[in-house]
Amino acid sequence: MALRRSRNEGRRGAESVLVVVGLANPGNDYAGSRHNVGGDAVRLVCVRRAGTLKLESRQRALSATVATSQGPVTLAVPTTFMNESGAAIPPLLKRTSLGDLAHLVIAHDELDLDEGRLQLRLGGGLAGHNGLKSIAHTLGTQDFARLRIGIGRPARKEQVTDYLLRPVAGKNKKYYDELVASAADALETLLDSNFNDAQRQVNGTRD
Repeated sequence: MALRRSRNEGRRGAESVLVVVGLANPGNDYAGSRHNVGGDAVRLVCVRRAGTLKLESRQRALSATVATSQGPVTLAVPTTFMNESGAAIPPLLKRTSLGDLAHLVIAHDELDLDEGRLQLRLGGGLAGHNGLKSIAHTLGTQDFARLRIGIGRPARKEQVTDYLLRPVAGKNKKYYDELVASAADALETLLDSNFNDAQRQVNGTRD
């Protein structure tokens, strides 16, 4: 697949071989909600890799660069709200000198996957996800990689907003924490493998 380069002329900064962005809404009101599972997974990877997410000057994301067997990888969680996630991406690409969008990975919640299922893919549709739509609009392309983290759908359509945005509590909290850990495991597989090998391991298929 031929990928468009980011519209980020004059890139500068220490080069990263991979930039992994976990989508989430900021603030305590949304902490631990299903819509934040991508951001929570990236935060957990950062802890496991002994990194510290920090807000750099003129950035719109908390980020950290960690060492991997493939080279330096930048982990990031936007400080914007979900529907403005795209604003965080160009400064990250510039700071990490990332030109190939196949090496930009967005970790995000996915209503259209069964709860607990993970899928690593390059490109594809946006499935109505406001964070993905914002990123695609900003970059002018959908040809970036994603880790889709299945959260399933609630029984009724009118429950979707609360299902996404309310912090997970009670008996469901254990399953949420396990999902975050599984997603972090998948991201770590990608950090230490080439994309095709990681995709086979995460997806459990060669398709």
